[in-house]
Amino acid sequence: MDLVSLQLGTEHLWSWLVRLLSKDPEWLNAKVKFFLPKMELSSGDKAQDATQGVILQLRRLHAHGWATWQAFIHCVCMELDVPLDLEVPLLSTWGHRDGFPSQLEAGEESQPASQLHHGLKRPYQGCGSSPHPKQCKKQQLELARRYLQLLKTSAQERYGSRIPGPGQPLAFHQAYIPPILQWSRTTAPFNTQEGATLGDPKAEDGTDVSIQDLFNTRANKGPRVTVLLGKAGMGKTTLAHRLCQRWADGQLDRFQALFLFEFRQLNLITHLLTLPQLLFDLYLSPEAGPDSVFQYLEENADGVLLIFDGLDQALHPHSSREKEGPEDPSPALALFSGLCRGTLLPGCWVLATSRPGKLPNCLPTEAATVHMWGFDRPRVEEYMVRFFTDQLRQEAALAELRKNRHLQSMCAVPALCQVTCLCLHHLLPCSSPGQSASLLPTVTQNYVQMVSILGPRGYPPPESLLDLSEVALRGLETGKVIFSVGDIRPSTMAFGAALGLLTSFCVCTGPGHQGTGYAFTHLSLQEFFAALYLMASPKVDKNALAGHVALNSRWVLRTKARPGLLDHLPSFLAGLASYACRPFLSHVARRDGTWVGAKQATVMQALRKLATRRLTGPKVVALCHCVGETQEPELASLVAQSLPCHLSFHNFPLTFADLAALTNILGHRNAPIHLDFEGCPLEPHCPEALAGCKQVENLSFKSRKCGDAFAEALSRSLPTMRSLKKLGLAGSKITARGISHLVQALRLCPQLEEVSFQDNQLKDWAVLNIVEVLPCLPRLQKLDLSRNNVSVSTLLCLTKVAVACPTVRTLQVREGDLIFLLSPPAETAAELRGAPDLQGNASQRKEAQSRSLTLRLQQCQLRVHDVQELIAQLQEGPRLDDVDLSGNQLDDEGCRLMAEAASQLHITRNLDLSDNGLSVDGVHCVLSAVSTCQALADLHISVLHKTAVFVFAPEQEQLKEIQKRLTHCGLQAKHLEQLCRALRGRCCHTHLDFSGNALGDEGAAQLAQLLPGLGPLQSLDLSENSLSLDAVFMLTPCFSTLQWLLHLDISLESQHVVLRGDRTGRDQLAGGSLPEFPAGAQFLAFRQPRVRRSLCLRQCQLDPLSLTHLCETLEKCPGPLEVKLSCEVLSDQSLETLLHHLPQLPQLSLLQLSKTSLSPKSPLLLADLFSLCPRVQKVDLRSLYHVTLHFRSSKEREGECCGRFTGCSLSQEHVEPLCWLLSKCEDLNQLDLSANMLGDDGLRCILECLPQLPISGSLDLSHNNISLESALGLVKTFPSCPRIREASVNLGSEQSFWIHFSRQEEAGKTLRLSQCSFGPEHVPILATNLNQALQLTALTITQCCLDLEQLTLLLSLLRWPVGLFSLRVDEPWVGKAGVLALLEVCTQASGNVTEISISEIQQQLCLQLEFPRQGNPEAVALRLSHCDLGTHHSLLSWQLMETCARLRQLSLSQVNLCNTSSLLLQSLLESLSELKTFRLTSSHVSSEGLAHLTSGLSHCHHLEGLDLSNNQFGEEDTEVLMGVLEGMCRLKRLDLSHLPLGSSALAMLTQGLSHMTLLQSLRLSRNGIRDVGWYQLFKALRAASSLKELGLSHNQIRDIGAQHLAAVLPWLPELRKIDLSGNGIGPAGGVRLAESLALCKHLEELMLGYNVLGNSTALELAQRLPQHLRVLHLPSSGLHQEGVLILSRALDGLPYVEEINLAENCLAREVPHFHQGLPLLRQIDLVSCEIDNHAAKPLAASLALCPALEEILLSWNLLGDEAAAELAQVLPQMSRLKRMDLEKNQITACGAWLLVEGLAQGSGIQVIRLWNNPISPDMAQRLQSQEPRLDFAFFDKQPQPPRGS
Repeated sequence: MDLVSLQLGTEHLWSWLVRLLSKDPEWLNAKVKFFLPKMELSSGDKAQDATQGVILQLRRLHAHGWATWQAFIHCVCMELDVPLDLEVPLLSTWGHRDGFPSQLEAGEESQPASQLHHGLKRPYQGCGSSPHPKQCKKQQLELARRYLQLLKTSAQERYGSRIPGPGQPLAFHQAYIPPILQWSRTTAPFNTQEGATLGDPKAEDGTDVSIQDLFNTRANKGPRVTVLLGKAGMGKTTLAHRLCQRWADGQLDRFQALFLFEFRQLNLITHLLTLPQLLFDLYLSPEAGPDSVFQYLEENADGVLLIFDGLDQALHPHSSREKEGPEDPSPALALFSGLCRGTLLPGCWVLATSRPGKLPNCLPTEAATVHMWGFDRPRVEEYMVRFFTDQLRQEAALAELRKNRHLQSMCAVPALCQVTCLCLHHLLPCSSPGQSASLLPTVTQNYVQMVSILGPRGYPPPESLLDLSEVALRGLETGKVIFSVGDIRPSTMAFGAALGLLTSFCVCTGPGHQGTGYAFTHLSLQEFFAALYLMASPKVDKNALAGHVALNSRWVLRTKARPGLLDHLPSFLAGLASYACRPFLSHVARRDGTWVGAKQATVMQALRKLATRRLTGPKVVALCHCVGETQEPELASLVAQSLPCHLSFHNFPLTFADLAALTNILGHRNAPIHLDFEGCPLEPHCPEALAGCKQVENLSFKSRKCGDAFAEALSRSLPTMRSLKKLGLAGSKITARGISHLVQALRLCPQLEEVSFQDNQLKDWAVLNIVEVLPCLPRLQKLDLSRNNVSVSTLLCLTKVAVACPTVRTLQVREGDLIFLLSPPAETAAELRGAPDLQGNASQRKEAQSRSLTLRLQQCQLRVHDVQELIAQLQEGPRLDDVDLSGNQLDDEGCRLMAEAASQLHITRNLDLSDNGLSVDGVHCVLSAVSTCQALADLHISVLHKTAVFVFAPEQEQLKEIQKRLTHCGLQAKHLEQLCRALRGRCCHTHLDFSGNALGDEGAAQLAQLLPGLGPLQSLDLSENSLSLDAVFMLTPCFSTLQWLLHLDISLESQHVVLRGDRTGRDQLAGGSLPEFPAGAQFLAFRQPRVRRSLCLRQCQLDPLSLTHLCETLEKCPGPLEVKLSCEVLSDQSLETLLHHLPQLPQLSLLQLSKTSLSPKSPLLLADLFSLCPRVQKVDLRSLYHVTLHFRSSKEREGECCGRFTGCSLSQEHVEPLCWLLSKCEDLNQLDLSANMLGDDGLRCILECLPQLPISGSLDLSHNNISLESALGLVKTFPSCPRIREASVNLGSEQSFWIHFSRQEEAGKTLRLSQCSFGPEHVPILATNLNQALQLTALTITQCCLDLEQLTLLLSLLRWPVGLFSLRVDEPWVGKAGVLALLEVCTQASGNVTEISISEIQQQLCLQLEFPRQGNPEAVALRLSHCDLGTHHSLLSWQLMETCARLRQLSLSQVNLCNTSSLLLQSLLESLSELKTFRLTSSHVSSEGLAHLTSGLSHCHHLEGLDLSNNQFGEEDTEVLMGVLEGMCRLKRLDLSHLPLGSSALAMLTQGLSHMTLLQSLRLSRNGIRDVGWYQLFKALRAASSLKELGLSHNQIRDIGAQHLAAVLPWLPELRKIDLSGNGIGPAGGVRLAESLALCKHLEELMLGYNVLGNSTALELAQRLPQHLRVLHLPSSGLHQEGVLILSRALDGLPYVEEINLAENCLAREVPHFHQGLPLLRQIDLVSCEIDNHAAKPLAASLALCPALEEILLSWNLLGDEAAAELAQVLPQMSRLKRMDLEKNQITACGAWLLVEGLAQGSGIQVIRLWNNPISPDMAQRLQSQEPRLDFAFFDKQPQPPRGS
């Protein structure tokens, strides 16, 4: 096409375009305003005709740039009716950059600069220019007036006319409803009723704020800053513009100037500004005199309002420099900071809007905070009424709203309400009623519906949607919400402008730099399109998509940084992931459903992962929003079930929509949930979202932001929450108005169990209104009204309610606390609701009498007249458990009135009158008032500590003890007579406590006279009364005058003085903090066999005169008497005085001096006491610091004495006088001189004196620095002291030295030497001494460094004239020397060796020597000639044969026999004609060596005992050994245990047994003999008619074998012991055995344990128990209660029974019951028998009938403290008991202490095992320190021999 044709075509398009736009000038004006927001039509423009006006507008659009012109052409083609033949050339010609029309080029005009918000041109060059000359004041005011008028005119032009967008109703911009505004904390205005004239809703109790109230804060001085907080979509920006509009209309006349800035635009300014530049260059410049105008604004700053919208979007922090004036350029945020802090434009008003989150530090702390909550239901309805001008649509929209709760929750957000109304406006004409739930189910689908509505033909073009979505996402990711013309393609911009999705405005990046900015109409719309791009774009993979499904991290108010721009993006992604959005996504993405479904599945999977995590409160809310958008019930159920049972929300704002989303999810939950909202700003009507939620069990709100509106909304929801049990509303601003709503709602909630209204500042009327609802809540258990404002008169009204209401159990008032505790009766809620009033009828009064009430009115300022009214109320009420009136102002009279009324009020527990001003003079009045009260159990009055507590016992409980404590009351001797009169008559079994007073010695003397008149007391405490030693002499005679007095405990230094009767043992425990024992007879105190009296006098100075006086006062005291003294030092004279008076005290049983320093002479003085006072039984002196003297009673005959002088620094010089004094004692049983300083000289002196000392028991000389020489010299003592029977010396770390005596001369004596470190020079000395001690028959040497050479020397030197001598050597080298070397040692003995025992493992060699030596050398030589040995071994064999010619016993245990040793033994065995016993056990021998031994044993025809058990032999070796049995007809004892007896070996054994007619003992344990073998074996036993012991344990005899054995038993009449444990014998075999065992008349030991015998066997055994039975073992035998009961009856009274083992049977309560007892029973084993406390009493009674018991095993049972109490009672009766095992039971510290008390009365026991009982380590340590015989360790401190050994 040539140039002319192109020109003609362009002119044609131009003419056509002008004609088209002339037909619709309004559309053209709207587009010009969109693309050129800074331009407005001038009056000249309006005067031109339509065509000229269109041409002018087109020229302006062209002048703005090619991008704007291109976008405009796209709008023309998209929105107007353009024919296709013109649309194509129009886009092709002018739709690109080079196609500008020439017509515009010809008439192009330059555009002057204009302002940011307004199109007004002003000739102002900026504040940075040179100042104008100074003007007069009048000119200044005129310039300011013109500027202020210009500001208002500009605002009027801007907000005066709003042109609606295409497709929008006319009322779209006129429908403005103010949202809910709520003051935060203490920033509420003085007058909240202002602003009602503006048409806003009236303020409600100061919480619902009108727009006018925003500027009524309390800040009269300094900055006046208000921060408006609201979530996205709440209408913050709309409200900011609304304020501008109202100011322009003259409604905010208090402000002369108003400036509106948006931080999203201020962020575009990158350079520094001054405040005048901000106001004039960036907002609106004055026509002239800017300095004058600014000066006027500074002078009238209180009339200036600056609004900053979007504070949360501020990007640039201000400089750290402080800006002093307006001349300093600063960032925009720094200017905002200066305005807020008052450094710039001081006195001005600043209003900032922001989303919740951390606010900048520049805000002053006194800034007012207002929360913006959106719409409640009335506001939503009003919005719809204004939005829909058509009456039919209006009614239909309201009907949809009222039917759909989800629609209500969406419309609570104003931005969503606008979108919803737009969608309803389009949908209502063509949809049936009630369809909004399906058409608009989620927020996301609302936006999808809106996009489809705005499109000209359904869904808009996918390309345009995807392009716009990409712009949205790119902006969010880079933090951009304002786009320039270059950021958006012209076609995309035209698309956004056509659908009203984009808005435009003028932006300024600095003075003189202006442009046009574009943004989405709302931030949430940008987020929606960003989500759409993520879901529909093929450029976004699944990983990137999943990365955007993230929840907001937790925030706390004022603690988190600026909120981001992606808050709602996950929610929109979740919404687009719903199945309903799949067609829309397929349209946008131009992909099939499978591709879209994969994208949606990615989002769903990400949400499932989030559902299973532990989330904070904000994330839970965000997740609920997301899940609700998906419309997936399965996912909602997963989230609901994953929520914790206690869900807490702290310190972040929550809206109605948030709670609605949470409620929606909870609807899918099965389990109940607790919701706790603390410190959260809550939308006033948000509780309505919880209506109908059946999953909430506990609901708690704690926030000062909750007021009456919140309470009213909550009251509408409560009756619908049928599962709610606990309701809490604390720390709110609720008043009586809100309470009235809640009370009405509570009447409809009968299921409530707990209600809390604490810390709500409620007044009296509101509190009384609440308690009126109590009868309507039948299940209520607690009502908490703490921290409210309640007067005393109201408090008495509440007590009246508590007395009258039948369900109230406790009323507790203390300072701020006010709590009702209730106990629901059996009546139904309906019955209680029908009661006419709180007074009730006769049936209610009857119920009141049967119930009990606890009343605590502490620190309530009650006075005497209040108490009188209270007493009158309580006399008409129920019985009282506790009455606590402490901390009031009752004084003496009020306390007396309450004490008098106590008996009439039927108080069953406590009456507390502490801290009520009770004086000393009022004490006796109170005592007199309660003197007649029969139920008083405890009284404690302390004037100093302000204590007055009365404890009462229930009427049905009989009082055994009463406590009356009058401590720290300032009582003096003059008060005693009056007090005793008040106490007289009710002091029986009373504990009196007068401690902490000022009685003095005078008071003590007076009390000694008055006490007999008070009757028998339990105790009297006179501690801390300034008593001296004279008081002791006054109180001691009370032992004679007061029968109840048993113990007088006095400590003068600590002023502890107590007189008491009998006491429980736990009082003795040091520290005294054991827990109290449960009540009951089983925990009664254990009393001594005789009533003992004791005087304990500590921390005093005792001189001879004082001791004389004390002893004279004690002479008349009844006995038995124990005296315990303690003083720092006791002189010899004082000690002599004390000892001199002892014969005059025949009633004395114990004298103890503890913690008292004595002189070195004191041991001699005490030793002389044996002769001075024959009643002395034991003298115990330890470390010259502790002395204990035990005395016999005067009726007891003289007996053994015991002297113990340990750690007394005794040396050689003390020995002779000490021994001389002790020699006067007729019968000294034990003498302990350990831990002294005797040394070798002292020991020598004692040994010389031994013949003169009448010792009959033992002498302990341990730890006296004794050397080896003294140990060797001990041997010399044996001849001179024939009564010595045993001596032992250990010079190792133990340092023990013991000599044991007998009353008569002993024939055989034993000496044990341990760790004596012998050297070569000591062996000859030892041998010499031994040769002189002919009475010595046994010597044991243990770890004395006696090597092989020294032992050989010792054996060679030992030469006795005649007799037997045993030598035992325990040295480490014995285990390594080998049998051959040890036998070689034996050859050096000078006597005949009659016994040899070798154990390598035990490192032990035992020899028995017979003197004089006898032998036959010729016979030895003859036998040696037949041996095949080497030269050396031949010589050794010859020596052995000579030395061991009379060997009777050879025992080899745990040895390794080499072939040489076995060959030597063979030769030896062949020569031993007198050998009777051979033992080879647990040893290793080769087959060759075994053959040698077998050959040797075959020659031992006189052998009587053969033990080959526990050796490591195979079956072939065993067969070789069995060959030995042939010909052993004299064998009496045979032990082949643990040898594998195969068929061949068993046959040989059977054959051998048939000839052993003298056999008495046969042991075949663990031999693996089969059934057939048992038959052959038992058949062979018939020949052993002399058999006494048969051991067959741990084989598999089973029932068949048992029956075979039963057939043989009648052939064994001499049988005494049979062991069949662990043989798999059942009831059938057991019964058969029991029948046959009856024929064994001499049976003594029966062991059948670890077989399943059952009760039937026990029954049969019980009928046939042998009369000589000593041992019965039936552990783990399947016995039950019946079998044990029958068996115990059969055992009862058997005279010879020593051991019973019934462990691991199910005994439970049927433990062995004995009535006659077992006199010789030593051990009973009941381990793991499920024995509990119920069986404890009969068990203890049975044990008490067994006086010989030494060991009781009760571990691993269920015994508790009751059982411990029963066992402790019988402990004193068991004089021989050594050990009791109570491991792994249920005994606590109380039970353990009861055992301690029992131990104190029975001293024979050595240990009680208590490991693994419920006793804390600290308590165990304390108990063990008090009684060392208690053992709590895992390992036994005293190892016991294996059971059955």
